[in-house]
Amino acid sequence: MKVIEHINQAKDTLISFEVLPPLKGKGINAIYNHLDPLMEFKPSFINVTYHRSETMFKKQADGSFNKIEVRKRPGTVGICAAIMQHYNVDPVPHLICGGFTREETENALIDLAFLGIDNVLVLRGDAAKNETFFEPEPGGNRYAIDLLKQVIDLNHGIYLEEEVKDPGKGTFCVGVAGYPEKHFEAPNKATDIAYLKAKVEAGAEYVVTQMFFDNQKYFDFVQSCRAAGINVPIIPGLKPITNKKQMTILPRTFHVDLPDELSAEIMKCKADADVELVGTEWLLNQSRELKKAGVPVLHYYTLGKPKVIWNVVKELV
Repeated sequence: MKVIEHINQAKDTLISFEVLPPLKGKGINAIYNHLDPLMEFKPSFINVTYHRSETMFKKQADGSFNKIEVRKRPGTVGICAAIMQHYNVDPVPHLICGGFTREETENALIDLAFLGIDNVLVLRGDAAKNETFFEPEPGGNRYAIDLLKQVIDLNHGIYLEEEVKDPGKGTFCVGVAGYPEKHFEAPNKATDIAYLKAKVEAGAEYVVTQMFFDNQKYFDFVQSCRAAGINVPIIPGLKPITNKKQMTILPRTFHVDLPDELSAEIMKCKADADVELVGTEWLLNQSRELKKAGVPVLHYYTLGKPKVIWNVVKELV
C-alpha cells in the first residue's frame, strides 16, 4: 500500500518509524530486535535509509595505498523486503543521488518493483566525508529533483535504455524531504520552498521534514508551503535528544536549532540518563501538540533509540 493511500484513508494521525541498516557484518536480527518493541503501535510504514560508499585507502605490501570504496551500511533493498515479509508492513526505501549512477538507480527500482515495494523517498544525500561540497557520481543524478524525475519516468515506462520493448510501468509513490529551518545550502527560505514546489510539481506526493525541536517552525513551514501552492501532505520528522553531545552534533550535522528552554534544561542535567528523560518529555510534548493540530503522520527517527520512542508513542495511542 502506498504512503499517500495510508494518509488518505486514515481517520487519525498515523505513526511511522525510520531505521538505519545495520553496520556491515550484522544480521537482520539487528533490525528485528530494534523494531520488535515498536510494532505494537502498528506503524503504517517504515523508512529504511540508504548510505553512499566512503573512500578508504588500504596499505599494500609495497607500502603504497590502494583506493577502495566501502559501503558501511549496505542492504537497504534486502532490509525492506525482510520488513515487508516479517511484519507485513509497507517499507519505504530511501534513494540517494550520491554514490550511485543512474543505471544503478534504475536497477534498484526494478528490484524494488519485483519485490512489490511501491514507495520510495528520494534525496540528494550528503557530501562524502572527504568532500567539502556534494559531488554527484559520474553518470549519476545531481539533484533530488533529477532522481525524482527518473522515478517518475519509470512510472511512465521510460527507461534509460531506449530500446526496451513493451516496457512495464512502475507504480512508485514518491516522497521528498522538506526543511522547516531551510536546507543549509539554500540561500534563503523562499528559494528553498521554491525548490520543494518544483519537486512536488514534478510528481512528489508527500513531504517528510528534517527533524526539528520547535513545533512553531514546522507550523510556519507548512503555512509557507501552502501559501506557495504546495498542497501535498507534510509529515513532521521527530527525534529525541538523549545525551549532551547532541547539543553540538545535531546543529552542526543537521543545521537545526535547539530551543532555549530545551537547551537550558539539558544543561542542568548531570548525566546522560537525565538528558534522556528531558528529551523524552520534550518529544512527547511535541508529539501531543502536533497530533492535536492534526498532522497526517508522526514520523520518528528511531536511530538506535527504540526504547525512547516506545516511551513516547505509548502515551499517544
